[in-house]
Amino acid sequence: MFIGRKKELNVLEDTYKMPGFQMTVVYGRRRIGKSRLITEFIKGKRASYYVASKTSIEDNVHKWSSQVIADLAPDMDGLSVDNPEAFFRFVGNLADKEKIIIALDEIPYIAEADESFLSRFQVAVDTIFASKNIYLIICGSAISFMEKEILSEKSPLFGRRTNQIFLRPFNYIESAEFVPRYNAEEKAIVYGVTGGVAKYLTLFDDKLSLDDNLIKNYFTTSGYLYEEPMNLLTQEFRTVNTYNTVIEVCAGGANKVTEIADKAHITTATLAYVLKSLDTVGVISKITPMTEKENNRRSVYEVTDNMYRFWYSFIPGAKAAIEMDRGDVFYKNYVKDKIHSFMGKVFEDMCRHYTLLQGLDGKLNCLVTNAGSWWGPGHDHIPTDIDVVGIDDVNKKAVLGECKFKNEVIDKEVYEALMDRRGLIDKRYEEVEFLFFSLSGFSKWVKENAHPDRVRLVTLEELYD
Repeated sequence: MFIGRKKELNVLEDTYKMPGFQMTVVYGRRRIGKSRLITEFIKGKRASYYVASKTSIEDNVHKWSSQVIADLAPDMDGLSVDNPEAFFRFVGNLADKEKIIIALDEIPYIAEADESFLSRFQVAVDTIFASKNIYLIICGSAISFMEKEILSEKSPLFGRRTNQIFLRPFNYIESAEFVPRYNAEEKAIVYGVTGGVAKYLTLFDDKLSLDDNLIKNYFTTSGYLYEEPMNLLTQEFRTVNTYNTVIEVCAGGANKVTEIADKAHITTATLAYVLKSLDTVGVISKITPMTEKENNRRSVYEVTDNMYRFWYSFIPGAKAAIEMDRGDVFYKNYVKDKIHSFMGKVFEDMCRHYTLLQGLDGKLNCLVTNAGSWWGPGHDHIPTDIDVVGIDDVNKKAVLGECKFKNEVIDKEVYEALMDRRGLIDKRYEEVEFLFFSLSGFSKWVKENAHPDRVRLVTLEELYD
């Protein structure tokens, strides 16, 4: 069953309906669902879909032409073409009567095999495809390659595309559609340990318990996610050890450049390159307190891909047990009780997403157009933080929020702690509403003392309403 991606399907459908030549670039991290999106879109249409391989350009064109013939000219089955220019002319001739869709997946594989490919492809677009009724979809998982070699002004294909789709992970609401039988807490945890990545979400069977799914996918040698980070790093980078070490150090709590470099035993210059690369593929991100400037000295680096964060939090210490087929014992005795602690950051991200949606829908006391977190010195100069800060930049208003993913209600102490943080963020913003998010609800005192117009109490279930 195909889940979600309605917006992206609409983009493809609308572009397909446009007359003449059109081109869409689809890109995003591996396992995100690009291929599934394209194959779903081309169902019932005159289309051909080919996934490039890491071989020569001649071998790829040979296989590509065979695929096109099988899909669009089956009466010519058995024929193939090795020369790119001859193949492009053949494709152009196929589009003389009715629109065809040509989808090329993993274009970086061909482009890296032959540096002339993109230029030759551009010539074909300009001299053949441009005058034909062809919808060309090109796709790739190497994000940095797609941005530099396909989308940038330096690319031979620059200016030829109609549009582009950067496919992102599913948000927590969309992710819940993969496990409809689970309760809200279980849905949140599935989102947290998969990072909303389509492939990983499909691995969770809601006819099984959450514990069984986690053990099956992470804590067995045959589990799909047991070696997934290493597999992804190997596909993306040549020097895997350095990237692995940096992620491990960040997952362990180091978040400043000098601290990360010191613990990873690399220079800050090397680290800068590694962090930039990991940011491009969405594993590590630079986070700045809301209302502060981009290069603020309080900026930190965090593992923002939650599948990686879960893996680096628990799997390295579990490997001996997993290899001895005792991963379930390790999970039940060491991991299970720590899931709520792991989910703290995930829950905060979910609440920021909720705050932004509510603000844009006009359901808060201001039009929130950006949401994040804030940290810095408190009124007593002791470091403190605010989990959720939603900003209305036009009217200079803000909402503040506190999040607790715990098996205990939010009580007076937590309530007053957030209220004591009023006035810490940029003084230009008037704080007009306070949000409390709780897995387990709220104490009687909080319910009785929460100002009905300025304080909102939100349960996890309400995040999914």
